[in-house]
Amino acid sequence: MADRIAHQFRKPELLQTALRHRSAGTPNNERLEFLGDALVNLVVAEALHERWPKADEGTLTRARASLVRESALAELARQLELGGRIELGPGEMKSGGHRRDSILADALEAIVAAIHLDAGFETCRAVVMPWFEPMLAELPTGKAEKDPKTRLQEWLQGRQLPRPNYRLVETHGDDHARIFLVSCETTDPIHAELAEAASLRAAEQQAAERLLAKLEKK
Repeated sequence: MADRIAHQFRKPELLQTALRHRSAGTPNNERLEFLGDALVNLVVAEALHERWPKADEGTLTRARASLVRESALAELARQLELGGRIELGPGEMKSGGHRRDSILADALEAIVAAIHLDAGFETCRAVVMPWFEPMLAELPTGKAEKDPKTRLQEWLQGRQLPRPNYRLVETHGDDHARIFLVSCETTDPIHAELAEAASLRAAEQQAAERLLAKLEKK
């Protein structure tokens, strides 16, 4: 495990806690995930600020959002092979929780916090930055694509059409692992697309992206 994340823990219990989902009881990684979320945002923001000296705040914000979004963090977790190492409760294990984006992303953030607490911020940054290097390299310099909800709204406004409507269709799953089904709808023209994700915001973004792709083809 240490080989994959490039850090040898002086306090192995920190790593153990970082990989323990709340469904497995306490202590778990929720507090570490809270701290790790802030650390990941700081590391990525600092890198963008340094590399894109002419980019404005909006561009930097969109770039950071694209790098630290749940799906991106979950993909990093898969590359580090975290899924099979996360300790889950019986219900989560049965439902394939080790493959769920939200659980993987939370575990990754918790590990970032664990590294910080184990060895300090400088070491944490040195370990974490290489994880994001490939994604940073793929971003056009000084540019970042707007999120799907923004792009859909701008597409409709550019054609003087009403804004889209987002509707929560249903939620299902255990309290600690809610899944949200959302519909993104337009009235002129009448179209709708569904999307499902572990957070309401992520489901809305995915539904918007699907609807925009449909509208652009017509």
